[in-house]
Amino acid sequence: MSSRRIFRPLLALLLIGAAGVYSAAKAQTQPTTPDTMAARVQACAACHGTHGQGTDNDYFPRLAGKPADYLFNQLQNFREGRRKYPPMNYLVTYLSDDYLHQIATYFSQQRPPYPPPGKPTVSSDTLARGQNIVLHGDASRQIPACAACHGKGLTGMEPAIPGLVGLHADYISAQLGGWRSGSRHAIAPDCMHEIATRLTDDDVNAVASWLSTQTAPQNPVPAPARSMKTPLACGSEPQ
Repeated sequence: MSSRRIFRPLLALLLIGAAGVYSAAKAQTQPTTPDTMAARVQACAACHGTHGQGTDNDYFPRLAGKPADYLFNQLQNFREGRRKYPPMNYLVTYLSDDYLHQIATYFSQQRPPYPPPGKPTVSSDTLARGQNIVLHGDASRQIPACAACHGKGLTGMEPAIPGLVGLHADYISAQLGGWRSGSRHAIAPDCMHEIATRLTDDDVNAVASWLSTQTAPQNPVPAPARSMKTPLACGSEPQ
C-alpha cells in the first residue's frame, strides 16, 4: 500500500478531530443566556416593557406591581379563551399553571417608575363625571365606586384586584367595552361584566379619561388583602 493511500484517510481524521476541538472551544467562548425569569419573559418585553412598565402603545398595559393572583388569573383567562387577544392566546396556549404563576409572580415584584399621567383630552365636565363615578359611584344605577374595589389610591388590592393608575385611556375604555359586550369575561360571578353593563358610553369615556390623568401615589403598592369590603362578589377573588 502506498504512503499516499495511508496519508489521505489519516489527514481526514486529523481534520475532523481538529474541527471538533474548534467547535467545542468556540461553544465554550460563546455567551449563554442565563436561565432566569427575566430572560424567559423577554417575549413579554416587546409589548409590556422590559420590567412590565408598559409602553407608549395605548393598548399594552402596565404589568409591574399588580397583584400576582390578578396576573395569574388573566394569563389563565387568555389560555382558556375567556379573554381574547390572539398574540396572548397563542403565547400561553401550552403553558402550565405552575409556569403562569412564575410569570405572574415575577411581574408582581417589579417596581419600575410610573410614567407621567396623560394630559386631558376631554372637557372639564367629562373629567368631573369620571372622577365622581370612580370615587363615589352612582347608587341610583347600582354602580359602585371603582375605588371601593381598586383602592383609594387606585393601586388595587391583594390578592387579585388590579391597580388602575398608569393605564392609557384607550386601554381602559377598550377593557370596559369588552366587559360590557362579553368579549372579555371572568369566572362567575363576573362582577366587572355586571358593573360595566350599567355604564353608558359617556360613562366609559369619562372614567377612562379621568383615570388616565391620575398620578400614582408615592407608595403605589396594592392594598393588603381584605383591607376593604368589596361591594360585589367576584369569581376571581377568594371569598
